[in-house]
Amino acid sequence: MSQPDLAAEAVVKRFGDHVAVDSISFAVERGSFFSILGPSGCGKTTLLRMIAGFLAPDGGDIVIGGKSMRGVAPNRRPVNMVFQQLALFPMMSVGENVEFGLARRGIGRAERRNKAGGMLERVGLAGAAGKRVDELSGGQRQRVAIARSLVLEPTLLLLDEPLGALDLKLREHMKIELKQLQAEFGTTFVYITHDQSEALVLSDRVGVMNRGRFEQLGTPQDLYYRPATAFVAGFVGDSNRVAGRAAGIDADTVLVETGDGWSVHARRHGPVAVGDPVEAFIRPEAATIGRQPDQLPQDQPAHEGLVESLLFDGAKSAVLLRETRSRREFRVALPQTGQFADLRPGERILFSFDPTRAACFATASGEHA
Repeated sequence: MSQPDLAAEAVVKRFGDHVAVDSISFAVERGSFFSILGPSGCGKTTLLRMIAGFLAPDGGDIVIGGKSMRGVAPNRRPVNMVFQQLALFPMMSVGENVEFGLARRGIGRAERRNKAGGMLERVGLAGAAGKRVDELSGGQRQRVAIARSLVLEPTLLLLDEPLGALDLKLREHMKIELKQLQAEFGTTFVYITHDQSEALVLSDRVGVMNRGRFEQLGTPQDLYYRPATAFVAGFVGDSNRVAGRAAGIDADTVLVETGDGWSVHARRHGPVAVGDPVEAFIRPEAATIGRQPDQLPQDQPAHEGLVESLLFDGAKSAVLLRETRSRREFRVALPQTGQFADLRPGERILFSFDPTRAACFATASGEHA
């Protein structure tokens, strides 16, 4: 394996008594897209700022391109950063914005213009060098900010929630553009986000962060299909959460009793003993609905629910049910065939799911509900 472009070695950052980053270690391979995903306040931006050099770790080390960054100032690191607000200079043309870092390095005007023009062409903005920044769309300004960073040929490009200020449709479009740009340039991207969709779509690997630590490091597929903790199972993607106690265990299958008349089966993840408070997580797309028992897989336990509402969103449409006995909500993804387009609130419906695709974790006693 080649030397990683970025390595964090037991990195710690404290603010008074609060440990914002708690002995984190990871490595990012050269030319890959790595995302740090987590809720607000989990420490992800603090970690990014230490990589950039704006904050110094209280313990451990950050290594970029094989060299320790201890005592290395931000402007001396082989790193560039794209912020959510982009920080483009409105009084400068697009070309001057892209040339800015080159000018500070003392590169001559002709070479600067040549490099900036080539970079703008590569990000799909050929001929835009003379335009004002305020003449560009949000997506175009995003590409100018990326071009301004990439023209300096950094080892790492750090992106701090760069799509957060864009509207939904443009954000979806820019996700694809960012992924394509990273693949074309081969520069290592380190991306901070609280949006799990962004992390899953863009990344080669993701670190899911919670309370200053990584709960899991892996590919998007690992996180989605093989969550290591209850936090990851609940945070990454949509899941139905069923809390209860482990009433029985058969091999790796746990019988979860909710205490209000319902029970489900789920695959054990990690240590679970009979009597433990547990949580089962079931993806909406892992469930099936039917009006008759023969419309459900015969090898799966059947449950009954009342249709509470239909959540129409094209290919992402779902039905929100209430399980008959417990009155607990349960969401099921609707098939794209339109088979159940005529469902109505109040209708009784059967549903089932594959227990091997449901993840069961033990929970702390205080978290059981």
